[in-house]
Amino acid sequence: MLIKLLVAAAVSIAAAFVPATEKYAVWIFFLAVVVAFVIEGVQIVPQQHAFVVERLGRFHAVLEPGLNLIIPFLDRVAYRHSLKEVPLDVPEQVCITKDNTQLAVDGILYYQVTDPRLASYGSANYVVAITQLAQTTLRSEIGKMELDKTFESREEINRQVVSVLDEAGRNWGIKVLRYELKSLTPPESILRAMQQQITAEREKRAVIAKSEGQRQEEINIADGERQAAILKSEGEKQAAINKAQGEATAIRLIAEATAAGVRAVAEAISDRGGLEAANLKVAQQYVEAFANLAKTSNTMIVPANAGDVAGLLATAMSVLERVRQAQAGATKA
Repeated sequence: MLIKLLVAAAVSIAAAFVPATEKYAVWIFFLAVVVAFVIEGVQIVPQQHAFVVERLGRFHAVLEPGLNLIIPFLDRVAYRHSLKEVPLDVPEQVCITKDNTQLAVDGILYYQVTDPRLASYGSANYVVAITQLAQTTLRSEIGKMELDKTFESREEINRQVVSVLDEAGRNWGIKVLRYELKSLTPPESILRAMQQQITAEREKRAVIAKSEGQRQEEINIADGERQAAILKSEGEKQAAINKAQGEATAIRLIAEATAAGVRAVAEAISDRGGLEAANLKVAQQYVEAFANLAKTSNTMIVPANAGDVAGLLATAMSVLERVRQAQAGATKA
């Protein structure tokens, strides 16, 4: 405000030295003072912002978004705060894990001013305060965990940091909304060891998978061979059964045909003239047999009485006669 009054005074003095405006110098001064009072007394607060007003050096009010009036010389806007969510980058730092391993850690937190008065008077610099507290809390949480645990506990670390910062931020008029770890970087030697461990683990899984595949392949082959052997034996069994059944059926049919032939011969002999016909048939076959002996082989086996045809026929006829008598006796019975 003092600067604006000095400007008004300078303008009026300059007007007094100009002949055309010399008589209006006083009015120009009063007009400049009024303009300075209006400019200083009217405050337009943007949306999502808050202005802290002090009156004679003491806190007086928090101006809300929109048009506000203050009293020049008595009131002044001491602090201006944004009520938006603000991202704040936490510088990288080296932490020591539970197993004494160095770990470079950096992150980002998001905060919001909820109480402009506490944000103005609760801390000299709340941004530096929450940054330092975030780093301290992060070192404490990392120190409670082993190296391998830190990589899988990001969410837990984030929750612990937010919890501590939010509790402390209540006295500073701010609320820490969330904290996110951006990177966890171990030393180069640890990275190489981790890479070797990962490679060894992958090779181990590959060997196990290969052996499992070979084992399953051998099981499948053995099972296939077993199934093939079972099916082959079942087929051979069924083939033997079918062959045996076929041979039995053939034998039965031959026997039935032979029996039928014998019965037909017996019936023919029992009829009138049957015996004479049988004598003639036997004699005819006897002659045909002797006629074919010389055609089939140079060696011949003949009975001692080959020329006694009549004796041979008598023997055959006696057999047929006994058959006929036996059949006649069975019929009478």
